[in-house]
Amino acid sequence: MAKFLLIPLIAYCLIVAALVLSQRHFLYPAPPAGGGVPIGFTAIEYPTSDGLTLRAGYRAAAPDRPTIVYFHGNGADWQSSVVATDRLVPAGYGVLAAEYRGYQGNPGNPSEKGLYSDGRAAIAWLQQQGVDRSNLVMIGNSIGGGVATQMASEGAAAALVLISPFNSLSQLVAEKMPWLPTSLLLRDHYRNDQKLAEIDAPILILHGDADTLIPVGHARQLAATNNAAQLEIFPGAGHDLAWQDSAERRVLDFLNGNAGKLTALENPSE
Repeated sequence: MAKFLLIPLIAYCLIVAALVLSQRHFLYPAPPAGGGVPIGFTAIEYPTSDGLTLRAGYRAAAPDRPTIVYFHGNGADWQSSVVATDRLVPAGYGVLAAEYRGYQGNPGNPSEKGLYSDGRAAIAWLQQQGVDRSNLVMIGNSIGGGVATQMASEGAAAALVLISPFNSLSQLVAEKMPWLPTSLLLRDHYRNDQKLAEIDAPILILHGDADTLIPVGHARQLAATNNAAQLEIFPGAGHDLAWQDSAERRVLDFLNGNAGKLTALENPSE
């Protein structure tokens, strides 16, 4: 009997050890590097505080229009952010399609702390180009919502849009793997739920009710943390919501509808 009990225990310990050692490989499945520079965008480089140089893409805003800093999901790249903003660019919005360490041939290894550093580096580069922090809109898709939320919590957003976000990575992983002590094993947590309540800016949260990767309940929980947050659920939409025209139109309506607030934030003395 002891031998029969020992075998599954050893197997369980091996699974736990494998997940502990390789969790960031699963959390950040960067696609193969490749792809050119989309028309209208420029390839840019900016340094991080820990000595990396990241490559990303940029398109300047039309006069008096905000600039979007777009943080993509964990299995995507900055070129996919261009596709997800193709209805915003014709309206004059600028886009910095941010990229992460370890993605698209960039040096370094992804982590929560590292991605936050990468987000700050993108914002610092924009400031060097004369784009003020108060003229920035943060948009984050999936795990990129964690980076966007962190940047907004640091005061770097006139508005925040989260698409298919999780309430926290800790909660999501615990739901996916209830048989593991994830609270003890997980290195990256992305506590969006703790940060969103403190953000004083227009907030839009979009989620599909057919999303099987991040259940729609996460978006509802997030929206409940901030009374100012607008929540829209898209019937039948999955985790690819960010690239659907209906989501892009909703983001455009949200930004245009908050144009007066964004202008007020750009000109706080008026």
